[in-house]
Amino acid sequence: MIRKIISTSLLLGLFTLSGKSISQSADAALSQHYFGETPPSLVPKLFDPKIVSPDGRFEGGMFNPDMAAFYFTRKNGKYKKRTFFVVRYDNGRWGEVVETDIRWPQFSSDGSVMHLGKQYRELTAAGWSELKSLGAFIKEQGHGLSVSAKGTYYFPFYKKQDNGHGNIGYSQLINGKYQDPIKLGPQINTGEWIAHPYIAPDESYLMWDVVRDVGHGGSDIYISFKNSAGEWLPAINMGEHINTDSDESSPWVSHDGKYLFFSRGDWHRRKDGSKNWVGKSYWVDAKVIENLRPKL
Repeated sequence: MIRKIISTSLLLGLFTLSGKSISQSADAALSQHYFGETPPSLVPKLFDPKIVSPDGRFEGGMFNPDMAAFYFTRKNGKYKKRTFFVVRYDNGRWGEVVETDIRWPQFSSDGSVMHLGKQYRELTAAGWSELKSLGAFIKEQGHGLSVSAKGTYYFPFYKKQDNGHGNIGYSQLINGKYQDPIKLGPQINTGEWIAHPYIAPDESYLMWDVVRDVGHGGSDIYISFKNSAGEWLPAINMGEHINTDSDESSPWVSHDGKYLFFSRGDWHRRKDGSKNWVGKSYWVDAKVIENLRPKL
């Protein structure tokens, strides 16, 4: 639910405007949820708002469901280690950027649960609860987590027999208890370094990144849709506009369903021989997803 940002007195004044003016005002207010950036077309563009990227070190981030907070990271340059930040929208404007100990949050559809890896917090009348454990079902989770509207978890899990390459599985809540993860089929789990799943709220499609023998180079973002019988269809590479010879990863769709966000970057080798990821956030009209959906 988008936070109301128009005062009562201003709202009363708006009632005297034409329908067109009201619509324009609403559009202007909504645009601020994306820091006033010009929305993308069907070709991805860099998402690099100055408020979160004054020195170009912004990597990527995540809005909460009411679009009133943006959690993000900066890295490289003066940020020797990845650093986590939050900026909040209140009283019609974005506030100051501050550091936070909240790392890569994922939110339930209604915003009542904040998922933080193998732990979570619940929203109470007094604010966010203390960290709680999700339980044993997620003990082998790594490199991503996504939760559908009905609370089913999708995540990569790593077992010795997988040689560290991972497989995406899901865990359902049955009789009040989350079940051991069920590994998805070869439509999804083909290739290496399978990670960062995003499940649609209605579970009609799944996106993730993976290195496959066929593709555009490095890790690419793939998508699979469910058919009418609830079966996952063969994966579709999301195409040359999204996937390049760089590494694309970590897809997610904004809570309003309008935009697909993802990361694009490359690994660079430091002087000491270690590797360092240098990536940026991109966004594209979410119609690219519907354009790939099979006509069943």
